[in-house]
Amino acid sequence: MGLLHLREFQTFFVFATQAVQRALQKENRMFRVLDRATPPVKWITLSTTTRLGCHLSENPGDEPAFLCSSVPLGESFADYVSDEILRTLPPEEAVVGFGIQQGKKRFFFAPSLSGKSRSWIPWAEDSDIVLIDGTFWSDDELIHTGRSKKTAREIGHLPLSGPDGLLEQYPKHTKGRKILIHINNTNPILDEDSAEHRAVLDAGFEIAYDGMEFEL
Repeated sequence: MGLLHLREFQTFFVFATQAVQRALQKENRMFRVLDRATPPVKWITLSTTTRLGCHLSENPGDEPAFLCSSVPLGESFADYVSDEILRTLPPEEAVVGFGIQQGKKRFFFAPSLSGKSRSWIPWAEDSDIVLIDGTFWSDDELIHTGRSKKTAREIGHLPLSGPDGLLEQYPKHTKGRKILIHINNTNPILDEDSAEHRAVLDAGFEIAYDGMEFEL
């Protein structure tokens, strides 16, 4: 819905893998409204095998200001995608994180980790700042709170705790800051007096808050 609210009959760019583009354009009729702008919305294909040079200058001859790598994170497409279409979509294009590099500085953004791919780990090891999925503390959090009948992993989020959770998977010796983002309101780490809050701090994580700023 965010893309549709941004539309307002003005052109803009949508960066997505080819699989996500196909899912949105073929399986979600609401997104056809994006084609009604003049000129229409421009879809830019992201590749999980090549880097994208990003320009802040309007001069096409200038060097890219930074490089962006699309990092495969999981295999969870939206529920509305039909089984017929799913069979034709490469799972590694379902969810991607972004690795941004400018000179020797590296930044990694991964708001959703399924736990089915560990391609994010090299970026977590080498980045100066990592913003990473902290949605749920436990796998059965939504079930326990009566919000859903699905586990965290079933909806595409690796929980922080438990066997092979994020706290266990995250590389132990990293050089940069690691900040938990996309935190659900059921997550007990938001309670500063909780044992869960203390556990993530003791593990070296920071907890994101509104208005947080970073400088590299």
